[in-house]
Formats: sequence, structure tokens, C-alpha cells
Amino acid sequence: MSRELPLVAIDGPAGAGKSTITKCVARELGYIVLDTGALYRSVAWAARRANVDWGDENAVALVAFGLAKRNAISFRSADEGTSSGNQSVWLDGEDISLAIRTQAMSDGASRVSSIPLVRDALLDMQRQVGETGGVVVEGRDIGSVVFPDAEAKFFLTASDEVRAQRRFDELLGRGEGAELATVLREVRERDDRDRNRAIAPLIQAPDAELVDSSNLTIEQVVQRMVARVREIAAKLASST
Repeated sequence: MSRELPLVAIDGPAGAGKSTITKCVARELGYIVLDTGALYRSVAWAARRANVDWGDENAVALVAFGLAKRNAISFRSADEGTSSGNQSVWLDGEDISLAIRTQAMSDGASRVSSIPLVRDALLDMQRQVGETGGVVVEGRDIGSVVFPDAEAKFFLTASDEVRAQRRFDELLGRGEGAELATVLREVRERDDRDRNRAIAPLIQAPDAELVDSSNLTIEQVVQRMVARVREIAAKLASST
């Protein structure tokens, strides 16, 4: 597929800073953001709202196909909604940006994303958004499964301890009670689920650049990625 602008894929485990880095990189480049994690969180939230158990794969898949069929999930810039941040998530006309960012929805996203039919339901939706390029996408299988032809691929990671501390601080900042040891255990358990699931496991694509953010600031990571994407964009421009 020929794109005028690069498609940027940022994969990595939970707590690596993908959401923050993705927003910053997109802002610097003037690209849009496709938050695949928010899609799966939205499916988990919609299933919970419909009293569907996340362990009932067929029922969750029906929820996901229903959302995809009616294009129920959308992303809007902050000035279009009431949520803080640069982009809000809407489902059937309701702003669920904050509702899907709880620890429960994080666990739910990990569970529903392991269901093959759920991934099928959302795959085409993701690819349609990224088809023209000029998009930054973050997730766990973006460069390996969703967009294997992405021009710019990064695998963003950090140590277990650093990722747990970030998640712990995030939860406290939202007023949610948490124990650091518990958060660390949950981070490792989610890593294990994501890496060992049968469908689209968390892996670093062979052509993805590894970025360990354990000892880097957000600004340093963003600058590194933006510089690389601009190099790729310049090559694309010169080849057209």
C-alpha cells in the first residue's frame, strides 16, 4: 500500500507510556491518533453495561460486532466533548473517556482482546482509519498484525517496576485506592496473558525499533520517535 504520509505503529506492554507518547508524537507531527486500546476498553465497557460476562466469548463477540456494525465508537478532539485531554472516546453518543480508564476496564480490555471474534470485529475498523497514513496507532499487535505494512514501527517498553509505579501513580492521581505490590503483580499477570494468548500475542515486530523508556523522559522518547518518522516521511515524499 502506498501512503503519502507514514503510518506510525507504537506497540508495547501495559504501563510503558504508549498512550501519552502516542498523543505527543501525533501532536508534534500533526497526525491523528487511533487508540486501539480504547476500542477494546470500550467493548469491555459495553459488555459490562449489557450485563455480559467477559468470559462469555460468544456474547462478548456479539457486543463487539454490534458496535462495529453501527460505527458506535468514535474519537473526538477535546473541544468537541467534556473530557480532559486531547482526545475523547464516545460510544453511542456518550462520552466514556473516563469510564474506560479504570483498572477494571484495563483488565476487561485484556480479556476481551484475547477473543478471536472480537479482534475480527474491530480489525477492519482500525484498518480503515489508518489506510491513508498520517496516523499514530498504539496497541500490542499493531506492527505485527493490524498494520504489518506500517512505515514507522516502535516497540515501547520499560521495566516491570517502572511500569507498575507509573500505573500506581496514575491510579492515586484519580483518587483510586491501590497497593504498589498489587499493581506490580497485576502488571506481570497482564504481561503474561498478553504474551501468551493464542491470537495476536504481544511481540516486537522484527522491523520495529525498540525504545526502552525506563530511564528516558517523555520528551526524550517523543523527540526520538518524531525524528525517525520525519526521516521516513521525507523518503516517502522523495519517492512520489
